[in-house]
Amino acid sequence: MLKRLTLLLLALLVTLPALTGCGYNQIQKNEEAVFAAWANVEATYQRRNDLIPNLVETVKGYASHEKETLLAVTEARASVGKTQINTGDLGDPAAMQKFQQAQGALSGALSRLMVVVEKYPDLKANQNFLDLQHQLEGTENRINVARQRFNKSVQTFNSSIRTFPNNLTNNFMLHLERKEPFSAEAGAENAPQVKF
Repeated sequence: MLKRLTLLLLALLVTLPALTGCGYNQIQKNEEAVFAAWANVEATYQRRNDLIPNLVETVKGYASHEKETLLAVTEARASVGKTQINTGDLGDPAAMQKFQQAQGALSGALSRLMVVVEKYPDLKANQNFLDLQHQLEGTENRINVARQRFNKSVQTFNSSIRTFPNNLTNNFMLHLERKEPFSAEAGAENAPQVKF
């Protein structure tokens, strides 16, 4: 009996360190970090989405003759509102691509709006517009930072489910899939051309 108890204790002492190194908890933490980073990306997009109507209304008062550009911004914003992605779709490249295309269309419309500002100096000089323009610029910077943090979280998570011994834990217990990071849109490597 004593020999059996000794063998059991020895087996526990050998097995316990192996269990703490299996990565189960770390993989869970990494996946939660991905979800939190994605929530931050969505929050920054929401901030931009909330800000645009105010920007458009301000510009409308000064550039009623540029209705086409303002309409494009409004339509792009509406499209962004319809294109949602949830945490379950973070591993789906097609869903991520669709989401990024909607955001890209909004960014393009906002770029055209900025050209309107350059063409009409009196609009640019309006303090309300300048304040909103600065907020929009800050929001775009926040979106970029949130995307970068999301990609870092995705990289950490993807590495944690692919490296030993965590890959064994994932393969036998968790069965979690890789998450998709943000990637640049096609043609993003080319500088945009601004024409007046």
